[in-house]
Amino acid sequence: MKKIALITSGGDAPGMNACVRAVVKTCIGKGITPVGYFDGYHGMMNNRFKEMTSDDVVNIIQRGGTILGTARSKEFRTVEGRQKAIQSLKQNDIDGFICIGGDGSFTGASILADEMNIPVIGIPGTIDNDIYGTDRTIGFDTAMNTVVDAIDKIKDTAGSHHRIFLVEVMGRDAGFIALETAIASGAASVLIPEERSNIELLAKDLKSQGKRRSNLIVIVAEGDDAGGAKEIYEKLTPLMEGYTMRYSILGHIQRGGRPSAFDRILATRMGVFAVDSLINGESKKVIGANGDNLHLTSISEAVKTESVANVEHLKIIKALKTVI
Repeated sequence: MKKIALITSGGDAPGMNACVRAVVKTCIGKGITPVGYFDGYHGMMNNRFKEMTSDDVVNIIQRGGTILGTARSKEFRTVEGRQKAIQSLKQNDIDGFICIGGDGSFTGASILADEMNIPVIGIPGTIDNDIYGTDRTIGFDTAMNTVVDAIDKIKDTAGSHHRIFLVEVMGRDAGFIALETAIASGAASVLIPEERSNIELLAKDLKSQGKRRSNLIVIVAEGDDAGGAKEIYEKLTPLMEGYTMRYSILGHIQRGGRPSAFDRILATRMGVFAVDSLINGESKKVIGANGDNLHLTSISEAVKTESVANVEHLKIIKALKTVI
């Protein structure tokens, strides 16, 4: 291989820059020219790219976001849009393609691989951790630490004012962030898409715990079946007479910030592994991490297989509640 293209696609995640750095430096070390396309598939369709050098990735390992930019492109879903991208890749003599993103980005990469007959490798970069075949995605650890830090601060004011706080975190389809940060922050309860919510039972539970604690936190995944934090607040209020409640939506703060050491290491390892995988003839695969081992899963399996939070962890939260 002489040239490998690289994009960051979909929602940004802390650690994407560390991964870009690893891909670029590994390519250069192996005599391959890394070509970075700006703003994901949108930039590829519009032939916006840069042949990257080591200078382009100096001091980015610690930066959040992505220096390449990212975007979601409806046009790329069309045959006409992908033809524009294919034309750009051919004009630039691209021999392989690495996509850092989530399942939607991988689906696009797989289609591109078929239509152009170009080898592609996907690297899971999403704070939601909802990619099948890997224990952790790039950005998930940092997002969890951001959420836990915010909740620790909210607990201070919750205790001072004797309030119950409903804290909404990201997780439209999967409750990984909500569930694991609930354990890490000592939350009173957690609502996730993987389990149906019962507002009446939640109210009863909070009243029971509220007799002994003055800073109760309920973490709500945005995709919970009963709604987000605001909707849960409105449903709970009539059932919580005598208690003061507030809700807080953490929003996009979860996507930003310096990546944790864990995410920097994971991103770097995956970036190097992606280049080696292309050189070794692999294609239409997604990199996964199981413990200390990296491996490959087919894009079709990674996209089609649902990845959900381990609801068994709910037992941990229940076990730590005060027994009345």
